[in-house]
Amino acid sequence: MASRTLRGSALAGSLVLALLAGPAHAAGQRPHATAPDALPAPDTAALSRLLRTALTQGAPGAMARIDDHRTSYDDHATVHRATEGVADRGTGEPMDTADRFRIGSVTKVFSAVVLLQLAAEGRLDLDASVDHYLPGLLPDRRITVRHVLSHRSGLYDYTYDMFAHTVPGFEAVRTKVFSYRDLLARSLKHPLTHTPGTVYSYSNTNFVVAGLLIEKLTGHPVRTAYERRIIEPLKLTDTFYVHPDTKIPGRHAHGYLTPDEPKSALVDATDQTASWAQSAGALISSTRDLNTFLSALLGGRLLPAAQLAEMQRWLPAGTGQAYGLGLRRRDLSCGVSVYGHTGVVQGYYTYAFTSKDGLRSLTALATTSNNDAVNTTMLGTLESAFCGKKAKARGTAPPRRAAAGGDLAR
Repeated sequence: MASRTLRGSALAGSLVLALLAGPAHAAGQRPHATAPDALPAPDTAALSRLLRTALTQGAPGAMARIDDHRTSYDDHATVHRATEGVADRGTGEPMDTADRFRIGSVTKVFSAVVLLQLAAEGRLDLDASVDHYLPGLLPDRRITVRHVLSHRSGLYDYTYDMFAHTVPGFEAVRTKVFSYRDLLARSLKHPLTHTPGTVYSYSNTNFVVAGLLIEKLTGHPVRTAYERRIIEPLKLTDTFYVHPDTKIPGRHAHGYLTPDEPKSALVDATDQTASWAQSAGALISSTRDLNTFLSALLGGRLLPAAQLAEMQRWLPAGTGQAYGLGLRRRDLSCGVSVYGHTGVVQGYYTYAFTSKDGLRSLTALATTSNNDAVNTTMLGTLESAFCGKKAKARGTAPPRRAAAGGDLAR
């Protein structure tokens, strides 16, 4: 792990409250003129308890950051931070909310934003067939760009086969470099799971196709598109697309994969190409940068109003949640809905969500995966951050392993 010379003096387990500079404004932003929606104060004590619970369930470390803006054009935010445990089991270095980590499927929001920006520029029609842009790529010409971004294409998720056995599957791909078409070929060994446009069915294959579309329409790698269109305008200094490099740049939290076999030792999964995920889940970021990104997105600073509305055309996607175009909505116990994405990649569980107006954002992380109990506990951080003490009491699931391959890049 890189040197942490800038680490604050707070010990692991501390919770601090500070006034810090908020996200830099992107060019062309359209700030809200109205006051923010009223939300109860975050329940920071409950947030810390949840992170401690995640440690008892098997996560070496956990952390969360809440950015609370008074107005969308305000350059300052009240920042709540909570950390528990260690960022590196080998050195015992404590978790810090400045640590970078692999964000898994939160990457999908970045990919969707790029394509929606291209739609705003008149370079992409959401309802056009993927075949129009990438002739012969897919087996069914009825699959549209909208179907891909909303997980309604019917394309089989190749990760089910790749990670049918969690640790062996990971070790088999840890250092491999795949092309997008390599990954798509693994999906196309299977028939479509349903008729395009009829059923929501989450599949990483959809955002492999999204990556191909980005590269076709921009003429550049997805890395360049992320950097020019999102990372640089928002000054996201902790956000990187390093594929196929295996290292997380700078200070970072290690991620630990839980084996399928009970009581087996955790596997340090930090170093990997993440080539199996790419535009579906290979970005690296930090709690600060993800809060900045989601606040800018829902605050109208990354997309025109028409494309942001398209992103929020919701389909049911399970109990208490819905899915738009690369964006997930979760409906909380207090009646508040929040917007963002979950992220699962070997060793990391991420919850990154913001309020409807983008004025309050939460990113929470646990440094393990393939552990349903930890994942359920981390879901509770949304209640603490957005419902405060109004949140309904939620029990935690008993410790158990996730179904093999079933929790990756969600």
